[in-house]
Amino acid sequence: MKITFLGTGTSMGVPVIGCKCAVCLSKNEKDKRLRTSALIESNGETFLIDTTPDFREQMLKYDVNKLSAILFTHAHRDHVAGLDDVRAYNFILKQDVYAYGSNITLQGIEKMFPYIFEENKYPGVPEVNFIEIENKPFEVAKHTFTPIQVMHYKLPVQGFRLGDLTYITDANYISDAEKEKIRGSKVLVLNALRKEKHISHFTLQEAIDLVNELEIETAFFTHISHQLGKHADITAELPPNIHLAYDGLVVDI
Repeated sequence: MKITFLGTGTSMGVPVIGCKCAVCLSKNEKDKRLRTSALIESNGETFLIDTTPDFREQMLKYDVNKLSAILFTHAHRDHVAGLDDVRAYNFILKQDVYAYGSNITLQGIEKMFPYIFEENKYPGVPEVNFIEIENKPFEVAKHTFTPIQVMHYKLPVQGFRLGDLTYITDANYISDAEKEKIRGSKVLVLNALRKEKHISHFTLQEAIDLVNELEIETAFFTHISHQLGKHADITAELPPNIHLAYDGLVVDI
């Protein structure tokens, strides 16, 4: 199994339009971040986490020709706005694309893309088979995913565990019961927005503390803001088992 980080930036991406800070002006490619998304490949299957506004660019850049399923974490636009371009896979695969999400997530997607849900669809509209998940394990293409419910301020968001990998984005609180689902993961992907306190995201230190609490072997931080600092500078501050993810990073698990 491997995970490819398709995007590791926050909702505005990095660089931010019009910003002249040191991070946004950096020439280091690791400081250039599309909106947060990832691709998990396992036993010939390809699972996408979220369809960001950069979805089309990400699929072309990483030459993704197959989608076994899409796993949606939540329905904020920076995680779902690229959904219309999924229709390309209808043409390529000649079948519906399967997408999984909680009830609140699928309701949010329907509000943003009502034409996808219409009974009599306009020709060329994405053909997506939406499947509602609950907070319990579910199977996709002979792979068992365990949802991990986290809180993004007041919004429930789904993280996902597959084997030794756990992926969590857009969180600032995880209950003790949900933490137990993460425990034992060899690799944890976790959001770490910036150093300063934020209403709906873990800070860098909060993310580090959670990795230490759960005794995670290796962690990668994602959903990173330009306010965090340059990739090289923050990397130098981190413990040996914790890394800043960057766009295009591939991790074998």
